[in-house]
Amino acid sequence: MFTIILSREIRDIIGSRKFIFSFLISSILIIMSFYIGAGWYKINRSRYEAALSENIRQMSGVTDWIMVKHHVFLPPDPLTALVAGVDNDIGRDIEMFAVGELKAQDSRFSDDPIFSVFHFLDLEFVFSIVLALFAILFGYNLVNGEKEAGTLRLVFANAVPRHSFILGKMTGALLAVVVPVLIPFCIGCLLLIMMGVPMDSGAWIRLGLIIFAGLLYFGVMLLLAILLSTFTTRSSNAFLLTLVLWIFTTLIIPRTAVLIAGRLVKVPSVDELDSQKFRYRSQLWSEDMKKMNAFKLPDTGNPQEMMDAFHKYMGELGRDRNEKMDLFNQRLNEQRRNRQNSRENLAFSLARIAPAANFSLAAMHLAGTSIELKQEFLAAAGAYQQTYARFLGSKTDGMLPGGGMVFRMVSDDGQESVPINPNEIPVFEFKPMSGGQMAGIDIIILAAFGLLFFCGAWVAFLKYDLR
Repeated sequence: MFTIILSREIRDIIGSRKFIFSFLISSILIIMSFYIGAGWYKINRSRYEAALSENIRQMSGVTDWIMVKHHVFLPPDPLTALVAGVDNDIGRDIEMFAVGELKAQDSRFSDDPIFSVFHFLDLEFVFSIVLALFAILFGYNLVNGEKEAGTLRLVFANAVPRHSFILGKMTGALLAVVVPVLIPFCIGCLLLIMMGVPMDSGAWIRLGLIIFAGLLYFGVMLLLAILLSTFTTRSSNAFLLTLVLWIFTTLIIPRTAVLIAGRLVKVPSVDELDSQKFRYRSQLWSEDMKKMNAFKLPDTGNPQEMMDAFHKYMGELGRDRNEKMDLFNQRLNEQRRNRQNSRENLAFSLARIAPAANFSLAAMHLAGTSIELKQEFLAAAGAYQQTYARFLGSKTDGMLPGGGMVFRMVSDDGQESVPINPNEIPVFEFKPMSGGQMAGIDIIILAAFGLLFFCGAWVAFLKYDLR
């Protein structure tokens, strides 16, 4: 009996006009998201390579390493174009100093602000909005629609177990809707290969997990619609209630969670921190200026010895000033980061009561576009800064410019200055951390939602009024 109900449900769904219409629309959007994502990645890659070339070009002709202005850039990742997350919002360019605080600037939206208005057609949008609505469309009348048509009483006029009926209906709906959706995803993966997007084995695994999480969320929304279909007698009421719940869980709960967390956990603004840092930096400079005014060159009669003494004294002052400033910046930044983490954890914990938020967070963690991306980029730049400082120190006799004023005495020995070779600068490499653990938590929560809705529909139908 289960097999009969299962095959009947699959035939009814696949043979319906709404399935053909929904499948065509979803297939077009899925394939478009892959095509647009692949094209956008190639554009971002060309921009990234152009930025690297321009960085080298600007250093060409410079004859003193002290005057070098070196930048590091956030490289594009193929999956970031498929699940944008915060990738377009954060700064992608960091001016590198040997010492001092680093800041990211120039987000993609600063170059193309129109995309910040409408955002992108990516997989997160397709799953969260389009496929979720299609799941509602196929599940809202799965049970009460049979009752309204009068077929429910006819079916149970025979010796049909209730559990076989509801299990066959749910399984048939899931197979009939979920399995065909895999076709456009396979076409999209072929597009990535044909368009020359470099996907290694790790990227393919992460993409597969993103699709799995999306299909799991799709199944959750379908089971939710079926659950509400067993709680109502009229399909119109079930559709309206399911649609309201979808709007509430997709659009309202995540945004409300962010607002509540923002109210409960106060985080000082970047401007407030910059003001404190500026005041402390000014205080240190004032103290050092007094020391400079009091400093007297040793009267050795040898200009080179006097120059070396001046360089040594200025280097000691600079190192001491930079150490104090770094400790002060680290303390302020750590305090703000801790409060940011507390606010983010609270916001995400509240938002996770909505299945849509679990899918979005899982997809962003797997694609490497979660909210941690900015800190990972800054952390990688901070680690690179130590390498860059050692390299620059070897070229400048220990003098390390940090974005402020640099005092240096240069002797004119009549020799022609030789341009530096910017290709000697160590290469910056960024490898985003794997968000698999956090994504796994959200996928487990999604699976728990699906199991809850499945059991709820099962139990509700066992008590359903068939009349």
